[in-house]
Amino acid sequence: MPQPTDPVALSAALIRCPSVTPDEGGALALLERELTAAGFTCTRVDRGGIANLFARWGARGANRSFGFNGHTDVVPVGDAAAWARDPFGGEIIDGVLWGRGATDMKTGVAAFAAAAMDFVRDTPPDGAVILTITGDEEADAEDGTVALLDWMASAGERMTHCLVGEPTCQNEMGEMMKIGRRGSLTCWFTAEGVQGHSAYPQRTKNPMSALVKLLGRLEEKPLDAGTAHFDASTLAITTIDCGNPATNVVPAKGAATVNIRFNDAHSGASLTDWLQGHARAVEAETGVRIGVRVQIAGESFLTPPGEFSTLVAGAVKAETGRVPELSTSGGTSDARFIKDHCPVVEFGLVGKTMHQVDERVEVAQINQLKAIYGRILTDYFA
Repeated sequence: MPQPTDPVALSAALIRCPSVTPDEGGALALLERELTAAGFTCTRVDRGGIANLFARWGARGANRSFGFNGHTDVVPVGDAAAWARDPFGGEIIDGVLWGRGATDMKTGVAAFAAAAMDFVRDTPPDGAVILTITGDEEADAEDGTVALLDWMASAGERMTHCLVGEPTCQNEMGEMMKIGRRGSLTCWFTAEGVQGHSAYPQRTKNPMSALVKLLGRLEEKPLDAGTAHFDASTLAITTIDCGNPATNVVPAKGAATVNIRFNDAHSGASLTDWLQGHARAVEAETGVRIGVRVQIAGESFLTPPGEFSTLVAGAVKAETGRVPELSTSGGTSDARFIKDHCPVVEFGLVGKTMHQVDERVEVAQINQLKAIYGRILTDYFA
């Protein structure tokens, strides 16, 4: 009887690959070797200097093709001297795996890769199992999962359902899964006025006053009170500055930035119109020219509760004893791209230490996650 694939050993091996975005660091090459040996057809889908991996077991165009999605790129370690363990050591101490990517999300990738390899070997399904793994989730995400989906469309590859293995649980395994995400929008305001002496403000047009007025208008009322599956949208002022070292000079220019996380009561376009409308109003009131530049990182989306979310929740309950909350909280993920391809949900580890110094995870959780993913595959193809 073949030995089960060890997701912990695979996780540790991936952590030892220094794949700080956008560097591949050997992580995808390692997975390609493992998956090819397990009978998967692997294709590197590199674009724009970013490495991505597509792997399929089974026939192209199968009636049922279950997909997993994840990323092997990680954020920088910060001050390496502040870490108690080597951030790329993949050390296991007292049942805990340490290193960058231990939660976000090399362990998630290792768990679904291990589950998929064992599943197709032990119980070959009537259908296909597809893994899409990117090296560009933590950065701009322009040439990662998007590139994989573009390539799949041109190659005639398709997932009928997909699970993203991002960490979704806050404190305990099994407590939460994601059935959607809020949208994300960043707006940069640039204000141009008239510089002058601060003792004679009547001879100036203060760009900072205009920005303060504009930001006050934006924060005056909540964007909404939430919707059926989403919390209230939020707006945060993240920067306001003019670079002025003098205390007695009204500056000529100023800048401010806001970030909005929005629910399905809005779209990126509707919020852009709203921001531009307020900017034009303040411009008219103050005589200060205000430029508006908007970047939409992703629209809000929802995979309505139904058979797919019920199947995933059932597998989670069977392995953890918990019924996961169906949530749309948190930031963005690559599910925002996949939702245009097929129904998508997210489930993964406890993410307490992601992006932190001393990122780490309990080994038992990695094994539990593999078991959950294996059960999802079994139930899906039953």
